[in-house]
Amino acid sequence: MKYYIVIPSYNEEALIPLTLQSLISQTVLPSKIVVVNDNSTDKTAEVVLEFAKENPFISLVNKTSENIHLPGSKVIQAFQKGFETLDDNYDIIVKLDADLIFPSNYFETVIKHFQSDSKIGMAGGFCYIEKNGEWILENLTDKDHIRGALKAYRKECFEQIGGLKPAMGWDTVDELLCKYYNWKVVTDESLHVKHLKPTGANYNKTARYKQGEAFYSLGYGFWITSIASAKLAMMKKKPVLFLDYIQGFWKAKWAKKPMLVNAEQAKFIRNYRLKKMKAKLF
Repeated sequence: MKYYIVIPSYNEEALIPLTLQSLISQTVLPSKIVVVNDNSTDKTAEVVLEFAKENPFISLVNKTSENIHLPGSKVIQAFQKGFETLDDNYDIIVKLDADLIFPSNYFETVIKHFQSDSKIGMAGGFCYIEKNGEWILENLTDKDHIRGALKAYRKECFEQIGGLKPAMGWDTVDELLCKYYNWKVVTDESLHVKHLKPTGANYNKTARYKQGEAFYSLGYGFWITSIASAKLAMMKKKPVLFLDYIQGFWKAKWAKKPMLVNAEQAKFIRNYRLKKMKAKLF
């Protein structure tokens, strides 16, 4: 199976060499890697071009955008810019962050998952962060969820869910729509990926409100949003975030912000979330 990779990047001069080195060291190489340089002010572009000299399947796309970091929209707009440069002669499309180090068998293993079952729509491993000299599982990890840092999609699934949504919550709605369309999401605990920057390290208060807005746009409704907000705030060990998330939800609801899903999909998502919550409680 042929896989293409798109890597949105902003000021990743120090880390993207480690990511690219781990990708060109894969036991099954990608057919194409597109790095999108999203208005970087460092030498990200030069670093990528150096790799491209020795690896012709690597290319660079430059994008101009605002420097404001809003999770979701900015990164997916950059992803889309890179994706548009690709042909459709692929079996798997992959969105990666520019601060990851992959084990050499990562994509060989991911491909084997896709080959094992034609209904597998997404597959991925787990992110580990360094703490006190040890690599530990990132605390935001849910064992049946693939982190936004390393998403791999079967082409047919990617097309059916309508690609990636340029909004916060994109890396949740993709999996929920996979399940809505009866695709399987597979995670592999044996695939340990080093995540060099903790998720959300650059998020500001505006971005935290965006999380509540994302819960609204996913069709969660108030009660599921409240539970999800409490859980996420506890996982981040910042209880005050709960209030930010709830405020963001109500702001979006009062403003009648556009949804990421239609009414039927929202109903499916609420039922799915409730079913999962009940399973964990009982």
